[in-house]
Amino acid sequence: MPKISKKILRRFLLPTITVASTAVAVLAMHNVAFLTQAKRVVEDVRTATMLPAEPQDKNVIILAINEGTLSLFPYRSPVDRGFLANLLTSLERLQPRVVGLDILFDQPTESAKDQRLKDAIAKSDVPLVVAYTNNPRIVDPTQRAYLERFVPAPLRAHVELMVDPVDGVVRWIYPGAPTPDGGYVPGFARAIAARAGVTTPRAAEEIVWHGRPDAATPPFRIFPAQTLALLPPAWFKDKIVLIGEIVTLTDRARTPFTIVYPRSMGSMAGVEILANEVSQLINHRHIGRLSWPGEVLFVGLFAALGTAFGAYNHRMAFYLAGGAAVLAVLWIGSFALFHFSGLMTPLVEPSAAFLLATWTTTATTGREAKRQRVFIQSAFSRYVNPQLVRQLANDPASLRLGGEMRNMTLMFGDIRNFTSIAESMEAQELTQFINRFMTPMTTAILNCGGTIDKYMGDGIMAFWNAPVENPAHAEDACRAALSMRAALAQMNENRRAEAAAEGRNFERLRIGIGLNTGLCCVGNMGSDHRFDYSVIGDNVNLCSRLEGQTKTYGVDIILGEVTAAGAPGLAGLEIDLIRVKGRTRPLRIFALIGDETVARNPAFIALKADHDAMLIAYRARNWREARTRWIACQAVAPQLMQDFYALYETRITGFEAEPPPQDWDGVYVAMTK
Repeated sequence: MPKISKKILRRFLLPTITVASTAVAVLAMHNVAFLTQAKRVVEDVRTATMLPAEPQDKNVIILAINEGTLSLFPYRSPVDRGFLANLLTSLERLQPRVVGLDILFDQPTESAKDQRLKDAIAKSDVPLVVAYTNNPRIVDPTQRAYLERFVPAPLRAHVELMVDPVDGVVRWIYPGAPTPDGGYVPGFARAIAARAGVTTPRAAEEIVWHGRPDAATPPFRIFPAQTLALLPPAWFKDKIVLIGEIVTLTDRARTPFTIVYPRSMGSMAGVEILANEVSQLINHRHIGRLSWPGEVLFVGLFAALGTAFGAYNHRMAFYLAGGAAVLAVLWIGSFALFHFSGLMTPLVEPSAAFLLATWTTTATTGREAKRQRVFIQSAFSRYVNPQLVRQLANDPASLRLGGEMRNMTLMFGDIRNFTSIAESMEAQELTQFINRFMTPMTTAILNCGGTIDKYMGDGIMAFWNAPVENPAHAEDACRAALSMRAALAQMNENRRAEAAAEGRNFERLRIGIGLNTGLCCVGNMGSDHRFDYSVIGDNVNLCSRLEGQTKTYGVDIILGEVTAAGAPGLAGLEIDLIRVKGRTRPLRIFALIGDETVARNPAFIALKADHDAMLIAYRARNWREARTRWIACQAVAPQLMQDFYALYETRITGFEAEPPPQDWDGVYVAMTK
């Protein structure tokens, strides 16, 4: 399989994945049954948990036939027709806007009471809607015939609830149904709205549920039907009054609230559901949704995000955490948007598109990612700490091709007097010697998180804070230098023992190390045919100069002032203010003596006090004080500082004999590299 170039990925493949993921998600949600149902369930959860509070709707009143009402009659069902006739007559005097009877009159009871109610319905001066159905699952032919004789055709309204056949939840307003003779009987809520002068379309419409004002207050005023005579007439004038049963076990249906609340709270009596529908229609409310193009764009946005997300080659933990974060923002944001604005944005479709696009992109680019990881491991395994190699392989984005400016710590180190050592060895012996020296030096650097830039004969160059970022790069570089010093001491002991066993002279190896911290350009340097991951810049040159000054000052490790500041816990001594060749600004340089254990040692603390006082006196031209402090330092200084103090003895003695010019600023000008 040919390698997929990044240019092809960006220009063709990734946009194709985005478009395809969007199309699959949108079409699947509208055509695959279980996905469509999942979408509805998610919207139910949103409705049940995030429906905003609303003031109680005072235009719709429910007169409930409840347990208290039924206890007044000798039988529970059907509802006493004489009571209903009196109820309608009483309501006429209160002048409601519309009255809706949500009770089916599909069988006879007491003939006198039946006739009274039939006359009250036929002669009502108030706009009236009466429950009707021709559904064979609800009424048989005999019941239907009785119902049609009882209720005049103009007053009939289908009382069925539009129930989802999958889970039995009521989510839409029933629009109505045609009759065998070519007529049309509207749904109950649409008929109420029509009597109230509101025109509604002949189509199923999603229910906009009326929010409760608070947990204890119902969305509509509900009064027991038997208390009508006790209520103020003004409460009913010009209001829509619905009459229906609200009892525990009958005429109840599942609603979106059932998914969160117990059945007694989540389900509603039919008349309560109709009240929500009527309130919605007369107030011209519609559920907020994106248009078809808007939905596609919204889903496409998350598909594009998934494609971009999948295009970055990271560890699985990154995908899991990042993907969860994106989906959390989508879901929490959509729930909040519904609560504050009523807009029902898609959730399942964009989630599916995001996951599909992420998976497809990751799977498509996986081969390229694997090839890149193999390249990184091959290219860096011998130059970088293995832990950093694994980190680079898992996160190739941290290794940018080309150059970038980065604050880094650099190291140059080489063997002192290597020329005289090399002259005494044959080529094979010299190679073995170099390998023996470089191995522990390299190990010390890699163990402290450094990257080997190159080997230069007897010298080594390394850097920190690339290719992987390391906030403690200056301190880690100093620790590497201390480890190199310790490794060299062990190597000298081994060589001393070997020389004694072989009866030859032993010459102690010495090393000079320079460390500097500053901005550099790091990246793949070279040509299209051959390149090295390397670093360039003025601070690299300065580091090389500092390594060279270890010969001048007789110390093995010299730090630039920024490096010293980056490792404040280690034992360091300022040794001079120097202007190196090629630079005009003077630089404070430091000798690295030891780690934090040495820094806390009372002997070092005392040495540092006298040492700093010596430099202050020296720069102030106070030669007597400088000599006094120098004597105190030399008496307690470790062996690695003795050559340094000998240098200052020479300087002080020279300035005592011949003071420097008046414009002398205490800066030493290094004439050699």
